[in-house]
Amino acid sequence: MRPFVPYSENKKTVPLYIQLYRHIKEEILSGELAPGEKLPSLRRAAQDAGVSLITSERAYDQLLTEGYITSRPQSGFYVASLPESVTSEAARRTGDPDLSVRSVDASPYIYDEAAFDFQKWKKCTARVLTDYSHLLLFESDVQGEEFLRYEISKYVYSSRGVTASPDRIVIGAGTQQLTAHLCRILSRMGIAYICTEDPGYLPIQQVFRDNGFTIGKIPVSADGIRIDKLPVNIPAAVYVSPANQFPTGSVMPVGNRYRLLAWARDNASFILEDDYDSELRYFGRPVPALQGLDENDRVVYLGSFSSTLFPAIKISYMILPENMAAIFRSIKSDYTQTCSKSEQLALALFMEDGYYYTNIRRLRSLYSQKLQAALAAFDRCSGGRIRPSNTRSGISMILNFESPRSSAELCDIARGIGLRTEPLSGAISEGGEGAAGSGAAADGESNAGAEVIKRHLIFYYNQIPLEMIDELIEKLCRLWQA
Repeated sequence: MRPFVPYSENKKTVPLYIQLYRHIKEEILSGELAPGEKLPSLRRAAQDAGVSLITSERAYDQLLTEGYITSRPQSGFYVASLPESVTSEAARRTGDPDLSVRSVDASPYIYDEAAFDFQKWKKCTARVLTDYSHLLLFESDVQGEEFLRYEISKYVYSSRGVTASPDRIVIGAGTQQLTAHLCRILSRMGIAYICTEDPGYLPIQQVFRDNGFTIGKIPVSADGIRIDKLPVNIPAAVYVSPANQFPTGSVMPVGNRYRLLAWARDNASFILEDDYDSELRYFGRPVPALQGLDENDRVVYLGSFSSTLFPAIKISYMILPENMAAIFRSIKSDYTQTCSKSEQLALALFMEDGYYYTNIRRLRSLYSQKLQAALAAFDRCSGGRIRPSNTRSGISMILNFESPRSSAELCDIARGIGLRTEPLSGAISEGGEGAAGSGAAADGESNAGAEVIKRHLIFYYNQIPLEMIDELIEKLCRLWQA
């Protein structure tokens, strides 16, 4: 066995017994100590390693506990027989992982610190820890903190025309988690068929599919989802984003909204309204929500703070019709809240103090300038070869152009200079009709023989600092067209 040499990690001394334990374990895994081989006695091991008897005893105890060695009464300690796969895997390793260097800022993308006022958020978080720290000693309500549900009910009524009492609001860590709750509720109501937009938000479709629902993909036109393609005479639910359809940006006109509500009423069905980025409309007032037009309690309203605060916040909410809210209250004791209680309380204070309203107004102005700057930059730098679709809202746009490179290659190039793009084909089902108005369809990914193929990418401009948009888009166009 190799001599034991003490060491230190990150300027802090690792306990000697742990060091000795690691040393012997590595000797066993590397094959230096063979199965069945007798180890030195505790006293001899302490002398050889230059440590105390207690240290060697604690090291051996840890090896015994984990099964690397065995103890025979009146005989001593022996190397245990381990499966060959364990020792062969250990032979491929070079030792314990190096934890001396840890990267915190690992994101490849450029970010804009002006997109959110963290000083105000810090102030609200400090108030939670100073004035309401006693509340953090208890788990959060499964339905979400009542304080935040009250603030949400006030906000959605004033900004979106949504009517809801706090007891019909459910808060969760992201839309996907809330959709899992919806799956349980819909199953109890006997609904097994879900219609989704095509193109649309695929992660939600996967949640429904994983929960055993049959998925029907309904094409999207310039006026939103094709209502004439929805099923009739069977109870179903349709997942739509009428105020700002992802990824096309299409807006459902009021006539189609009433037709969709009539479909839900006449077919004992429900509408799952995802109000994604609805507040971020840069020309005219935000379009009122479907839920505010509903007179038959057939709309589930889904909202999120990820785009209007910062993506890491992961606080979303849904507003349920009364019959669905009653089902959730009957099953909620089986689950726990996955959303941070301290963040919920901080957000409630952020809204109560008026900071959220101020932030929305500021974002509309800032993102509107970014949108116009990005449109102008693509037009100027690409000579019209890269054609962006102006959605007049949201945080992204669709870029349409021809290239011999695959969509994945183009996205890698963009990521290399800190810009976030995604293939539109990732939002379109196989055989989907694509995004009306943009000419988009699912991209072919083959580039054999440098064949030029139409590409359609989702380009996110919201996190690019305004003063860098011209420079970065010029560089992106040059690299894509090289």
